[in-house]
Amino acid sequence: MKGQAVAKKPTGKSPTGKNSSGRGYRDLTVKVKTARGRKLSSTRWLQRQLNDPYVARAKAEGYRGRAAFKIMELDDKFRFLVPGARVVDLGCAPGGWIQVAVPRINALGEKSGKAVGRIVGVDLQEVDPIPGAEVHQLDFMSDDADAQVKEWLGGEADVVMSDMAAASSGHKQTDHLRIIALCEAAAYLAFDVLSEGGTFVAKVLAGGAEGELQKVLKQRFTKVHHMKPPSSRSDSSEKFVVATGFRGRGEVADEHDPEDPRY
Repeated sequence: MKGQAVAKKPTGKSPTGKNSSGRGYRDLTVKVKTARGRKLSSTRWLQRQLNDPYVARAKAEGYRGRAAFKIMELDDKFRFLVPGARVVDLGCAPGGWIQVAVPRINALGEKSGKAVGRIVGVDLQEVDPIPGAEVHQLDFMSDDADAQVKEWLGGEADVVMSDMAAASSGHKQTDHLRIIALCEAAAYLAFDVLSEGGTFVAKVLAGGAEGELQKVLKQRFTKVHHMKPPSSRSDSSEKFVVATGFRGRGEVADEHDPEDPRY
């Protein structure tokens, strides 16, 4: 595996997966001057990072990125990362979501009397190992990826989650279409690996093209929720879909939206 710098908690303990209050991680209002040769957009990104309380929390608490707090907040509301759950994390790099999931599903067996869960992360790039998880280099859109994932997991999954985003093109509508296409691909893999009653969690971008995805998810799951976690930046168009109660393969509901008053 390639070396990767990972921030450690001051205590030396590993992340617990708990969502602390965040007290003490306030905006430091660091100012960054535009250096010669650096683009203004890069300066703005750097200043935002330095002043982001979730970035500070991630470093202090030992997480590999601020995205860890998004899955914490989603799970705090919908409770899908439970002891004994079998989880697949698509596009898992750098591993923050896995770090949160490991203690919550009891992958290390540290919660006495609780079922022991299992988590498999896959990504196109190499990811540093995470205790309690299996991480594999795999294109999840390749042939037989679903069979490979189930083999690694030892059966069907209870949760498939994805924080993937396509590389930015700088064109808002193009980026929206790309991430929706990526989310749809993740959803179809979930249909192949989820057990009945399972949950699908994925990042999408608001922008008008997610209607077809919404329709498909409502056919395949009993409930489809949308949430923008508090840790998601206010200037970002990202939101997350949480689809619960997978109907099972071959079980597709009527295409009419049950919440639509016309039906």
